[in-house]
Amino acid sequence: MFMDKSARDIRAVTFDLWQTLLFESDGASARRADVRCRSLAQALNNLGVQVSLEEMSAVVNKTVSSLMTIWDANRDIGYIDQVRLIIKKVSKDSLNLKQEWIDKLVSAYTSSILEVPPYLNPEGRRVLEGLKKHHKLIGLICNTGLTPGIGLRKFLANESVTEYFDLMIFSEEIGIRKPDRRIFHLAARRLGVQPCEIVHVGDNLKTDVWGAKTAGLKAIHFSSQEGRDKIAESDPSSLVSLSRKLGSLEGCKIVPDKEISSLAMLIRAIEQLETQS
Repeated sequence: MFMDKSARDIRAVTFDLWQTLLFESDGASARRADVRCRSLAQALNNLGVQVSLEEMSAVVNKTVSSLMTIWDANRDIGYIDQVRLIIKKVSKDSLNLKQEWIDKLVSAYTSSILEVPPYLNPEGRRVLEGLKKHHKLIGLICNTGLTPGIGLRKFLANESVTEYFDLMIFSEEIGIRKPDRRIFHLAARRLGVQPCEIVHVGDNLKTDVWGAKTAGLKAIHFSSQEGRDKIAESDPSSLVSLSRKLGSLEGCKIVPDKEISSLAMLIRAIEQLETQS
């Protein structure tokens, strides 16, 4: 049982999304990338702009390289600007992107998460229910890549888990990425609590643990090999591998408040943190 409310110092729990609440099957990242490129190429072809799948794939890869520079500075850009960047590159600046095309191209860009969906951490729903039962506020703080918040919100709604969250923050919607402390402070303000009253749970030592702790939150490291796209992680050119190399850990003292290997361990870990406080 959680401690009596008067003694409780953790009022909110925020989660990372990928490899924490959402798991992947081997090869899913590559399949999703293929769907994204096919959908974009088909949408442009339907609009009278002939682009092959090979051309679109090459352009998206170049776009990722451009985005990596932005992401490495803990900044982000919205999905519409990402689409504009792709169209600019695929047309070599010769195509004037018409406003009436935006919705169709955005739909093509964001639909891959629903066509090649991840799956919920098997322990996720039960843990979210347990946290709600014990009156914890629940937030989501997610660094997005090429799958924007609009698509992730649809997926989470389809899985009927949106109701558990008091807050969802996606980096491309606010222009800031973890580990920038501002994204954690924004979560605290929107939840109406102090940073020290939040425990953040995530799998990435730099973005989730170091980032949260430097922002004044407590941090629980979710350390598990389950639900990871091993094919993508073994490919140094994949977005998964590239994203995990963002930022240097050199000089960062990274010590989580707790480490868990299953989300089923989370509520007990929070109890222990509250007892120690």
